[in-house]
Amino acid sequence: MLFSQLSPAIRQYLLVTGNYWAFTLTDGALRMLVVLHFHQLGYSALEVAMLFLFYEFFGIVTNLFGGWLGARWGLNRTMNIGLGVQILALAMLLVPAGMLTVVWVMAAQALSGIAKDLNKMSAKSTIKLLVPDNQQQQLYKWVAILTGSKNTLKGVGFFLGGLLLTLLGFTGAVLVMALMLSVVWLCSLLFLKKESGKAQFKPKFNDIWSKSRPINVLSAARFLLFGARDVWFVVALPVFLASQLGWGNWQVGSFLALWVIGYGFVQGLAPRLTQQADASPRNQAVLWGALLTLSPLLLSLALWQGWPVATSIIIGLAAFGILFAINSSLHSYLIVSYSRADGVSLDVGFYYMANAAGRLLGTVLSGWVYQQWGLLACLLISTALIFFSTIAISALPQRSAGPAGPMPGEPNQNGVN
Repeated sequence: MLFSQLSPAIRQYLLVTGNYWAFTLTDGALRMLVVLHFHQLGYSALEVAMLFLFYEFFGIVTNLFGGWLGARWGLNRTMNIGLGVQILALAMLLVPAGMLTVVWVMAAQALSGIAKDLNKMSAKSTIKLLVPDNQQQQLYKWVAILTGSKNTLKGVGFFLGGLLLTLLGFTGAVLVMALMLSVVWLCSLLFLKKESGKAQFKPKFNDIWSKSRPINVLSAARFLLFGARDVWFVVALPVFLASQLGWGNWQVGSFLALWVIGYGFVQGLAPRLTQQADASPRNQAVLWGALLTLSPLLLSLALWQGWPVATSIIIGLAAFGILFAINSSLHSYLIVSYSRADGVSLDVGFYYMANAAGRLLGTVLSGWVYQQWGLLACLLISTALIFFSTIAISALPQRSAGPAGPMPGEPNQNGVN
């Protein structure tokens, strides 16, 4: 009864967020399952990274074409397609152990990458449609809540993946997740509005390429930012914790889970930390980007000087998580805010295509650089990528006010400044 008394916009926001939460839980758990399970089987760091190659590559393709499909078909339809594809990806991993070859797992991860980015693009784009253009403060809060809560649950998923692998084994863990997500998918098909996000104009195929300078600037910054995170976090760090520090599956999963949970919590608080009357969002992004650059640099110096390894990593990862969360939340708000209202999924899809490309770069480098030169080299590359991301964001057209103020350079209805 209480749910039915809420406004239609709030009901849709809660449904979209719940859908996104459930998907993220399985996505985080599946990533941890694959990393730990195949590391146990004797795969090298680079080989484990290669298992996610198609996951990241098809995320790039999906965001590019998914934004176009969302504008033509509606965002909730693409969200439901994403859920269905993730269930299929999980089902592919339920085959007997002898069939879990590298190629088969890479194919399943390809489907999972398609599913994840269809779901994320749809959720982020839908928020733009639920908040009036003159309520930028509210938009920032809703984006921060969606993004922060998603990452918190991704952290829970990391913990869940390590726990389920210990208790049920690989196949049992995948089966539980597939059944849970199937229930969510059926509810989503029943209750989500079908026409949300359809563009009033029929976007042409070449509209998938952004013609907006702010969107292109934000996309370049996002590419570098997430490459900087994943170059040491995705493969190098969990393998380092397991092989060099001797941590068990549940310890690695729990540690990374707590990090991502805290990371998501800080993302949700980002509007309180960054909304200052005398500072524009661009200047805030530059400031926090500069601070983030110092984090992996200082951690690499600590490891180089031979300081206690476990303590250095725990403290350094905590600092990196707080600063990265604020940067990520600011960037996520800016892309939703700068996107056009009609056909929002085109701009958001292009942006998250760059996000997926950064993750692909980071994932491959994480395995290759760690295998060749170790964690210290991964951290130095991370520092360089964050530095260039901050330089890129400084090129964003300046605002004359805070998040609620006007946005010079905001794209028009055709996506052109």
